[in-house]
Amino acid sequence: MTSSAAPASLEVSGLAFAYPDGHQALFGVDLTVGRGERVALLGPNGAGKTTLVLHLNGILTGGAGSVKVAGLPVEKRNLAEIRRRVGIVFQDPDDQLFMPTVREDVAFGPAASGMRGAELEARVHKALERVGMAEYADRPPHHLSFGQRRRVAVATVLAMEPEILVLDEPSSNLDPASRRELADILRALDVTVLMVTHDLPYALELCSRSVILSGGTIAADGKTADVLADDELMRTHRLELPFGFDPRAAAAKA
Repeated sequence: MTSSAAPASLEVSGLAFAYPDGHQALFGVDLTVGRGERVALLGPNGAGKTTLVLHLNGILTGGAGSVKVAGLPVEKRNLAEIRRRVGIVFQDPDDQLFMPTVREDVAFGPAASGMRGAELEARVHKALERVGMAEYADRPPHHLSFGQRRRVAVATVLAMEPEILVLDEPSSNLDPASRRELADILRALDVTVLMVTHDLPYALELCSRSVILSGGTIAADGKTADVLADDELMRTHRLELPFGFDPRAAAAKA
């Protein structure tokens, strides 16, 4: 019997990759993320997390294995569409904001793909509304707080209406209020989320599933509360919870 179900947002199969200097960063990664899932990608520094993320929209290619986004292979002929579907929000928002105003930054991607006029204006307004930044559309990005700039960086990606939102350390350098505001925004989004983070309580708060990447392979994949509560697993892969933080108790309160 054939299934009419839509393909997974992300299918990584046997992905291996070595850099030109010979450093092997990935050793056969298999990962499937279903549509609408929110998954935390955890692991120590040097585990291969950034290398994996850069394969999702074809910035890195040429290794063994395959990557598909919504059933579409990540290969040269599909790169324009893949890069529309996979939106990466970098750790430093200033890497993404370079135009004179917030509005122009958020419009840049859709305009580059050919959108104009009222359609473009509506797309920009919708993206800024989703991150609570519509009233700042005419502000220069450098006049905003760090937390506000991060929200605008998210809007620049949402304006492309991606299939997958990839967030690199989204809570880093945020004060508690900005951290909570961003969490509220991310929970409300109807897109697939892959969140790369060292902030383990944030992973528990936002992602029901967590994957540990360590030494270039998937070391664990399960419910976030279960992964974080496995003391031996956490020690083995150099992951530490904040002092006194009980993931099972926190999950029960959620």
